[in-house]
Amino acid sequence: MDFVKLNNRIEMPVLGLGTYMLKGTQCERCVSEAINIGYTLFDTAQMYDNEKYVGNAIKHYNRKDLFLTTKLYSPSTSYERAKSHIEKSLNNLQTDYIDLLLIHEPYSQSLEMYKAMTEGVNEGKIRAIGISNFNKNQYLNFIKSCSIIPAINQVECHIFYRQEGLQKLLDENGTHMQAWSPFACAKNNFFNNPLLKEIGEKYGKTTGQVGLKYLVQTGVSVIPKSSKTERLKENINIFDFNLTNEDIEKIKLLDNGKTLFGWY
Repeated sequence: MDFVKLNNRIEMPVLGLGTYMLKGTQCERCVSEAINIGYTLFDTAQMYDNEKYVGNAIKHYNRKDLFLTTKLYSPSTSYERAKSHIEKSLNNLQTDYIDLLLIHEPYSQSLEMYKAMTEGVNEGKIRAIGISNFNKNQYLNFIKSCSIIPAINQVECHIFYRQEGLQKLLDENGTHMQAWSPFACAKNNFFNNPLLKEIGEKYGKTTGQVGLKYLVQTGVSVIPKSSKTERLKENINIFDFNLTNEDIEKIKLLDNGKTLFGWY
């Protein structure tokens, strides 16, 4: 597994398991299975309503070996509610610290929430804090007033919507870009893309592996979701090959500059 060093010097795996839409015993099974396969980063959120299931799974493993991300959303949009809901996440995850806590999307009260998150860092309850789904202007406005530059901006990023301009801005200010839905939820016939297939054949890799490697190799970490054992194994098996510059330039041409999800 490769790692990225965040702006507070904490190392984060560049690939983890996203848990959106994983619930109940299925979520517990997937997280446990992923740990046994070699995953150490797990991304959840209060909005997903599955923190307790992630917590049920990880309590059987060495917490220090794992990296947990969760997110506060609209019920937490005040300083006091954010403080309270940080404790709720800690209880649900059955842990005494969160590795990375994000604001799920831009809210008018984001700075209030971030103040509570910053205090959580100072209290040792949170190791790193950041944001999610902030566009360029929202990000620039946010960092003018926050005391800790966000370690992460987790955004839509995939071969069809690469957001290179946003990544450049984030890099310039010390924030790492992380991609949710790096397979674009299979939209635009992602897994049958002819170019990814052609490139994958050179390396004995699948279209999905090429799509993930493209992001990781160009400096974006990824949290693909799957509930299938073979796909879990496939997704993490991208560290034994490298794309050429020619491969990367060809894949860049797939970017149409348009969101597929409407967050922006």
